[in-house]
Amino acid sequence: MQQHERDRRAADRRHVLQRFRHRIQVCAGLSCPGNEAIISGLRRCLKEHQLENQVLVRKVGCMGLCAMGPIVQIEPGNIFYQHVQPDDAMAIIEHLDREPVQRLLISGDLPFFTKQHKQVLVLSGRIDPENIDDYLAAGGYTALIHAVTSRNPSDIIEDIRQSGLRGRGGAGFPTGLKWSSVAQASSDRKYVVCNADEGDPGAFMDRAILESSPHSVLEGMMIAAYAIQAHEGFIYVRAEYPLAVKRMQQAIHQAERDGFLGRSICGTDFHFTLNIRLGAGAYVCGEETALIASIEGRRGTPRPKPPYPAARGLWDHPTLINNVETFANIPAILEHGSAWFASLGTENSKGTKVFSLTGKVRHTGLIEVPMGTSLRDIVFAIGGGVPDGHTLKAVQTGGPSGGCIPAELIDTPVSYEDLQAVGSIMGSGGMIVIDNTSSMIDIAQYFITFSMEESCGKCVPCRVGTAQIHHLLTKFQKGTATMNDLQQLEELCEIVSQTSLCGLGQAAPNPVRSTLRYFRQEYLDRIASSPAAQQDTHERT
Repeated sequence: MQQHERDRRAADRRHVLQRFRHRIQVCAGLSCPGNEAIISGLRRCLKEHQLENQVLVRKVGCMGLCAMGPIVQIEPGNIFYQHVQPDDAMAIIEHLDREPVQRLLISGDLPFFTKQHKQVLVLSGRIDPENIDDYLAAGGYTALIHAVTSRNPSDIIEDIRQSGLRGRGGAGFPTGLKWSSVAQASSDRKYVVCNADEGDPGAFMDRAILESSPHSVLEGMMIAAYAIQAHEGFIYVRAEYPLAVKRMQQAIHQAERDGFLGRSICGTDFHFTLNIRLGAGAYVCGEETALIASIEGRRGTPRPKPPYPAARGLWDHPTLINNVETFANIPAILEHGSAWFASLGTENSKGTKVFSLTGKVRHTGLIEVPMGTSLRDIVFAIGGGVPDGHTLKAVQTGGPSGGCIPAELIDTPVSYEDLQAVGSIMGSGGMIVIDNTSSMIDIAQYFITFSMEESCGKCVPCRVGTAQIHHLLTKFQKGTATMNDLQQLEELCEIVSQTSLCGLGQAAPNPVRSTLRYFRQEYLDRIASSPAAQQDTHERT
């Protein structure tokens, strides 16, 4: 599709949307169950009132405030309704030109909405993810058309480098440098892979992006493919994400139909094909070498690095691997410029970051904030604070590879460097709020259990070490631990982190180490109440 055709399609779609007096937008993400029944109910009521030609009901992606779903938005007016059920359809329709339905109303000025800065999620909740024309009407595929028809691949890579974008999958590796490495690799075949194997407990950022704006991910992947001159790509996505898979398949089909994907993209000699591979739920396959093995049809286990995938990836050819959020950033960087992106965030952590805010916080859901935003602003301003009269105890970031940040460090900025300085990591964006009713030993045990069960078993430090850490934590939970157990626990954490083969094992002790660092008294209290420790003290005296 050429630029003029894209512009015509976009204008036609905007005209269709604007001719309706009201637009009723229903969240159709996985977090808002029953949305199809709500949509059917609204359309039935419109027909009864003979308003089908004046009011448009359409599905949109995640609006973010998952704790209050299903959510319905009325435009114009920026009216949000919460916990909507099919039986509420008539009341919503009858109040379109009157005062909103008070029992369902959420304030559009809620800080959850107003305190965010949406870039990756800018179209989430605004477009129908199953309609490519909605994406075109919002400016979609403009960056791709301009890139393949007017830009030099090396200039695109330089734009990404100057933007300061770092990989959003967890490691934070500079994206432009990774692209440059693959582009410079000598090979007659190169691949682009989107890592959508999101497995952190409590994390659903990638799933929501795929469900809400699938074409933004495709566009980012295609720009990357053009920049490194790859002609084939894969999206590796969890099979447990059926709606995300469905919408990505639809998006691929639509992009191929309209000339954005496949042969002679946008009338040029550039071609790129894309396939979906389903992961079977192994957490370790989020590690890039294990992911590569899985795509190739082999058992998904990591291998030593180097060589890195940029040199020897899929079938021993140079392979670019980025995660969903990284690719979703690319179109906007090319459209608005690297300086625009670099103006967001901090000196070394540019742009915005999407988080899934969960746990003991009033407004759980999907948020996006500039890098450098404090944990305090996220938990209290956006999240609404800790409910039920309890107090904040800690914030866990980075999933099983992250750490627990105590309440006294609540003003820590959310950036790669600042989180690492306090013993945690950014990770892919999971953020769990913990209140004063929780035991930090139980929290540590939860995450080490996850890492132990998800270990591929290939290397001894991870396979055996996580099991031994689990055993020692169980002794603390049962009140049978001694000071010797505490010493062994610390030594094991160090050994596992220093000697494991891949990032899963190396980072598995992090939640335990952070609780030992900041909540050591809880371990000491369990030892003090331990009969074994008391007996040991008695024998020594």
